[in-house]
Amino acid sequence: MSTLNEKVILITGASKGIGCATTELLGREGAHVIAQYGTDYEGALAATKNIPEEKKLLLHADFNNPSSPKRLWNEAVNWKGRVDVLVANAAIMPEAAFSDSDEAWEAAWYSAIQVNTTAPAFLIREAVNHFLARGGGDIIGISSWAAQRGAGNMKLGAYSASKAGMAALIKTIARAYGKDGIFAYLISPGVVRTGMSITSAKTQGGEEKITASLAMGEWVPPSDIAEIVAFLASGKQKHLSGSTLDINGASYIR
Repeated sequence: MSTLNEKVILITGASKGIGCATTELLGREGAHVIAQYGTDYEGALAATKNIPEEKKLLLHADFNNPSSPKRLWNEAVNWKGRVDVLVANAAIMPEAAFSDSDEAWEAAWYSAIQVNTTAPAFLIREAVNHFLARGGGDIIGISSWAAQRGAGNMKLGAYSASKAGMAALIKTIARAYGKDGIFAYLISPGVVRTGMSITSAKTQGGEEKITASLAMGEWVPPSDIAEIVAFLASGKQKHLSGSTLDINGASYIR
C-alpha cells in the first residue's frame, strides 16, 4: 500500500458506511484524500480526523444539484493540481414499491437516478477527460449486487436500476480507455453493515431474517470494501480493469 503515499484520491460519500471506512484507510495508507460529503459534515470530519491537515480536503457537494459534479471536480483538482483516483461511492437508497402512489414512486425513482447514476456519471466524465490529459488514472465505482440480481426488497427497484447504470458506465470506460492508461473497476457489494442497509432491513422482516439468508450468516463489514478500494487505488493490478469484484460472502456466486 506504500504506493498510495503520492496518490491524490477523491472519494464521494465519505461521511458514512463504506465511504467512511475507505476514507479512514486511505488516510492511514498515506494518500492525499479529498473527502466529499453531502449533508453530514460531522461524519466527514470524523472520517478524516486522523489524516494530517496537509493531506486532506473536505468538500461539500449536493448531488441533487446538477451543477455540483463539475464544481466538485474543479475544486478537487485545484487543491493539488491533479487527481489520480476517483472513488465514486456516494449513494442513496430511497424506497417505493410499484404499487405505491405516483408521487412516492416518482420521488424515489428520480432521486435515485440523479444521485446514484447521473451525478456520478458527470463526475466520472470530468475524471476521464482529466486523465486523458494527464496520461492516465483510475476510477473505482461502487455498485451493488442488486445491479446484477435485482433487489430482494420490492421497494428498491429505483436503487437497483441506478446501480446498474453505474455498472454499465464503468465497464464502458474500461473497454474504451484502457489503451490511454485509464483503468476502471467495479465493486459490487452484497449486504454491508451500513446505515442504509440497516434501515432497509426493517422493511424486510428485520436484521435476523436478512442475516439468516446469507451464506456466511453475517453482513459484510465496510472495512472489507475499503481494503479492496485501497488495493485497486494502488495501481498494482491494472489488468483487473473492467472487472466486477463481488463481495457478498458467497451469498451470490456467478
